[in-house]
Amino acid sequence: MIALLIRDLRLAVRAGGGFGLGLSFFLIVVVLVPFSVGPETGLLSRIAPGILWLGALLACLLSLDRIFALDWEDGSLDLLATSPLPMEGIVSIKALAHWLTTGLPLVLASPLFGLLLSLPAQGYAPMILSLLIGTPALSVTGTFGAALTVGLKRGGLLLSLLVLPLYVPTLIFGAEMARRGAEGLETTTPMLMLAGISFGVIALLPFASAAVLRVNLR
Repeated sequence: MIALLIRDLRLAVRAGGGFGLGLSFFLIVVVLVPFSVGPETGLLSRIAPGILWLGALLACLLSLDRIFALDWEDGSLDLLATSPLPMEGIVSIKALAHWLTTGLPLVLASPLFGLLLSLPAQGYAPMILSLLIGTPALSVTGTFGAALTVGLKRGGLLLSLLVLPLYVPTLIFGAEMARRGAEGLETTTPMLMLAGISFGVIALLPFASAAVLRVNLR
């Protein structure tokens, strides 16, 4: 499992679809928003939690099609399927590698991007915590979508259409938690809902993804 995780991390770095791509896209979204809505600090402060969460979601979406694509193309996915490792474990490692190369860098960089959007000082901790709790759900859900579309030519658009509706609950409660934190309100309820979504998809979707992969590999 650890060797597979290290291999996936190396592939993500070499392919250029991990750290740099997600962070660059996140930065572009944050920089472009003031040009579209105006430089008014009060307005940027109000919409900053939603913009940061939307940017994180789209940045995660960019690299989903690479989760299984490289292994499918070079045939190593078939070898992994016949290895002693359970398919559910392989899928979980793939999702973890995606989160480490995409979600975690966004969490670490979010204070800088919050500064660019004039996020209120009391909103930084809830924003970071919401991304830390919610981005694993984005990676696990995206892994399920990638399993559904593996092997399909030009499956990237289909993957986006399949995954985006599944991202909506995470986006709603993640942005709501960050918004309440920025306004100094209680964040317990949206945080619990966000944590419930993350734990739920982590517990269930690897089994569904493994079943889909077995069907696609037949």
